[in-house]
Amino acid sequence: MTREWLFRAASHYLERYASTEANLRRVLQRKVMRRAQACGEEPSAFEALVDETVTKFVELKLLDDRSYAEAKLASLRRRGTSLRQSAAKLAIKGVDRETVASVMAGDETDEADAARRLAQRRRLGPHRLRERAERRDRDVAALMRAGFSYSHAAAAIDGEADSHD
Repeated sequence: MTREWLFRAASHYLERYASTEANLRRVLQRKVMRRAQACGEEPSAFEALVDETVTKFVELKLLDDRSYAEAKLASLRRRGTSLRQSAAKLAIKGVDRETVASVMAGDETDEADAARRLAQRRRLGPHRLRERAERRDRDVAALMRAGFSYSHAAAAIDGEADSHD
């Protein structure tokens, strides 16, 4: 395992996926662990090399947690993900709390719109073809499990389907 091998592995990963510093570090650590076990070496001996590689990508501006968080949040909100669940998904990817909070503050998506989008995507409430009344409580519960408040969930489920869908 060389510095060049690790750099190529990281660049190959970043060509395919957007990532955060913490996520790239986890990916590289897994690669190092698998390679070290195959060669009978100690993975912890390469920890500094992993840190150096991640730092290099940050310096080259190919890895930026803030821009990743902004793009991911926009994508999640377009899909109908609640603010609460969006924050959790960003945290899982390794975005720090301050960055998550500042990106969330800049989000202009209405929570009620996001709830309606999720209901449409999952065919709940007004988008259900049959048994709408019988399944109302289950549909509201599904949106609440997705992180929406009762008022937003109920409004999305009890509302009418948009005519321009």
